Amino acid sequence: MASEKVKLGIVGLGNMGTVHVKHVTDLPNTELVAVCDTKDWKLQAATAETGAARYRDYRQMLDSAALDGVIIATPHYDHPDMSIAAFERGIHVLVEKPIAVHVNEARRMIDAYHSFKVQMPNLVFAAMFMQRTWGHWRKIKAMIDRGELGRLIRCTWIITDWFRTQYYYDSGDWRATWSGEGGGVLMNQCPHNLDLYQWLVGAPARIHGFASFGKHHHIEVEDEVTAYLEHDNGMVGHFITTTGESPGTNRLEITGEHGKLVCDASPPGEGEIVGGGEKFGYEIIFFRNQWSSIKQLRESRKGFDKVPCQREIVDFERRGNGGHDLVIENFADAILQGSDLIAPAEDGLNSIMINNGIILSAHKRETVSLPIDGDEFAQLLQLYIEESAKQEAAQ
Repeated sequence: MASEKVKLGIVGLGNMGTVHVKHVTDLPNTELVAVCDTKDWKLQAATAETGAARYRDYRQMLDSAALDGVIIATPHYDHPDMSIAAFERGIHVLVEKPIAVHVNEARRMIDAYHSFKVQMPNLVFAAMFMQRTWGHWRKIKAMIDRGELGRLIRCTWIITDWFRTQYYYDSGDWRATWSGEGGGVLMNQCPHNLDLYQWLVGAPARIHGFASFGKHHHIEVEDEVTAYLEHDNGMVGHFITTTGESPGTNRLEITGEHGKLVCDASPPGEGEIVGGGEKFGYEIIFFRNQWSSIKQLRESRKGFDKVPCQREIVDFERRGNGGHDLVIENFADAILQGSDLIAPAEDGLNSIMINNGIILSAHKRETVSLPIDGDEFAQLLQLYIEESAKQEAAQ
């Protein structure tokens, strides 16, 4: 491509879409040429300083604007059709998380991408998993990939600092509904965490999930989840999340034969009061074994002989912002130069698979194997939607 800037359009000018407007405008390798939303006031606000063309229909924008790529930041259910419409026109796609609501739809958009890529080998399809750019997660990923933990034994993530009030859920009639969002804490708050889980330690083979629907809030979807994850390599995982705890916890433990990594959102200091929305810092601690715990448990001639370990504070690069700009810049570089993507959208299928697997397991009250039956989950989701509509009609 001769141009030094990628001409981008943005569909959806909600909370994230407006953030993307600023990044696309400010980045050196992107140019905002079009925006699309159904609300005129959002269009006017987004174009007041950018001069981008305004559209109320995304198909018209894809047909009329001179676009290289599009960022899709609409409600979840819209992602597959909008992505495929862009592929049909040879337009590169960066889609917000989650890439779809259920595995069948995720597979449909990925299959379409591969189909169009036959004719357009340079077609780019990326996902907005910007937490992959954060320093602490990148450091942990590098340590695992280098084999510093050896054989992985356990991964436990307590991620309960997603606190939301009833007012939050009442602020939009689409929020926390099966028909509007397709799920609750797993679908709205935790796609990044589910993506990071599978990015760091791989996707599980089996899931047993427990989900509470409307336990803490007057909502129909899950607001508290505990899942047990089994991996084919013998590792086990635990994923615990909710929107009903304050202050909540964000603590990831990954144990391997050579030690234990702990990544924790640092708590406030003694007597310190931290207001709502203020983020804590992160720290990584590595309890490094002097030799393999697997070797120790097999060969030691003593009954309680733990492996000596050393406590190390792990240094990592701290960036200080959300990382959305890095993903957009990387998306543009992939279009211009063929750079490797930070988050290929195909990776989004794994997080959707875990999400759907937890809900399916909780509904069936039994362990489910991955890949799950996409048709079975689609039928379950439709059942939830229909039951919700009946309840609403009866009120």
